[in-house]
Amino acid sequence: MTSTKNLKRAALLALAAGVLTGCATPPKTMYQWEGYQPQVYQYLKGESPDQQIAAMEKDLQTISAKGNNVPPGFHAHLGMLYSVAGKPDQVVAQFEDEKKLFPESAAYMDFLLGKMKKGEKL
Repeated sequence: MTSTKNLKRAALLALAAGVLTGCATPPKTMYQWEGYQPQVYQYLKGESPDQQIAAMEKDLQTISAKGNNVPPGFHAHLGMLYSVAGKPDQVVAQFEDEKKLFPESAAYMDFLLGKMKKGEKL
């Protein structure tokens, strides 16, 4: 009879553990990627920068609306797209945003900004 009680207790504990585990919410990811990675691929394939800019700006709005963070390189890539599209003011704004969010990128962003100021191709 004792072994039956122990089995029932073990089954009840396993069921409770399963219920508690099933109720747990997954951890929030550090960054929200949206369509960033496919946009990098589209860029490498040589597709229209204007379409890519529109998609990334939409993703940026979605990420911001949810209170999430863009991944490293998001603003830098968007800045590069703006460079290809011939919009230098937006390039500077995106590179500055990248530097603020990811200080470790400052040296590279400054290098690209310096090239841009000299009129060199990024």
